[in-house]
Parts: sequence; structure tokens; C-alpha cells
Amino acid sequence: MKESFALKFLYDTIPGRICLKILTNPAISKIAGFVLDSGISTILIKPFMRTYDISLDGIKIPEKGFSSFNEFFCRERLNPSVDMNKSHLISPCDGFLSTYKIDKNSCFKIKHTKFSVEDLLRDKKLAKEFQGGVALVFRLTPANYHRYIFIDDGKVLKHKKIRGVLHTVRPIALAKFPVFVQNSREVTIEQTENFGKIAQIEIGALLVGRITNKKAEKRVKRGQEKGYFEFGGSTIVLLLSKKYAKYYKDSDAEIPVILGETIEKV
Repeated sequence: MKESFALKFLYDTIPGRICLKILTNPAISKIAGFVLDSGISTILIKPFMRTYDISLDGIKIPEKGFSSFNEFFCRERLNPSVDMNKSHLISPCDGFLSTYKIDKNSCFKIKHTKFSVEDLLRDKKLAKEFQGGVALVFRLTPANYHRYIFIDDGKVLKHKKIRGVLHTVRPIALAKFPVFVQNSREVTIEQTENFGKIAQIEIGALLVGRITNKKAEKRVKRGQEKGYFEFGGSTIVLLLSKKYAKYYKDSDAEIPVILGETIEKV
């Protein structure tokens, strides 16, 4: 994938890195979010749809049309399909999936960047519970559907927000920064009925200042909407315990997945 001139400027030049310090401030992300929430931002919708070949078939469209770019970007499906076979592990979102075994040091590599589960979770004791397990990494592109769901019935044990510096998730950034450690993220620990204890982590990217999760509930259902990302490409990481690692091998190759569909054992 070729990097844009703007990204090369931001990450490969001194003036660009000065600009980057400004752009990656969450306050700037909030300003961008304000603009994209405004009515004038609707002028961006049609060019964006053409660029990413986006169809509105099966999408819930407001009676008077989308009132802002963000309303369009966070669009809802009319009838999202979810595999309700409880023995099947389903995808929490649309996107591209890579799988990684969590080694004894709880470190693994995503797009040329190594980071520890402990850093990701900001919880040493909890990180140990996932040693020997598997991390499923879902990369969402701007063209993807940006709402996501709970993958199983269960009880929410803990939810926390971790502030960070927002960066793009493109490879050029990953080569220079521990992006998944620095980015703002939200961590939900769930005791599921069919997959044991899991961690579902939503990670923001450059100009995605708001990871919007719905008000936390103690009990959640398979396929229940958990939240959505506002504008940008973002990432969801799903951590599973050692019991389920045997079903998924390390794979840098990204495979396309759809919200609610079964993730095949490989």
C-alpha cells in the first residue's frame, strides 16, 4: 500500500513531525469531530462514497437524509446479521483480521510494531491471564461499517478508558511509534458464557477522538451493539485465553471479516 504525500510529510520530515505533535493532541481530534458533526460537513459525503465505493443498500437513512458527515460515517444497518450458534466465535465488526499467539512474555507484533498485553491493558495481573492465549486484531478502514458488537452473552466485569496520543494506524506510523500503546482506547473485560474471560479493546486513530461505547450494562447479549467509531480507520483487539489459542495460528495475512459472521478456526 503506497503512503500518501501527507503521511510521508508528517512522519518523515522535521516540519511534519512538529505538525504531528499538534495533530495528535486529543483536543485537535475533538475540533475535527466538531466540524464533522456540523451540517456543512455533508458536502464530504458524496466524494467519500465515490472514493471508497460505498453503497447505502441495507442502510438506515434518516427521513431528511444525513445531517452531518459523522452521522453518515456512523450509519446503521437495517438488519445486521449475526450467527447465533453459541459455539461459533463471531467477529465484533467489519474489517480485516490478523491473529497472533500471545507468548510467554505477553508481547506480539502488529504491523512491524511490538507491544505487550500489559501495556495495552494497563493491568499487569490481568495481562497474565491471557498469556498463552490469542489476540485477534481487526483493522477497520474508512470504507468499513464502523459499529461493533459484543461477541457473546455474558457479564461485563470491568470497563475503562485509557487516554493516549492519537496516531494514524497506517504502516508508516507503525514503523516509527508504538501506535497501539500510545493511542486512546477503551478496554472491556467480559466473562462470557461460551468463551471464558475475554478482553475487547477499541483503539482510536488519528482524528478519531471519540470511541463511542454505549452505557455499560452488567449483562450483555451476543450481537448486541457495543458502540461505534467516528471518522477514521480504527482497530479492535479481542484477547482470548489459552484454551482457545489452539484454534488460531499466527497469521500476518489479513482476511476480510463481517460483523456477526463466524471467524473460522485456522
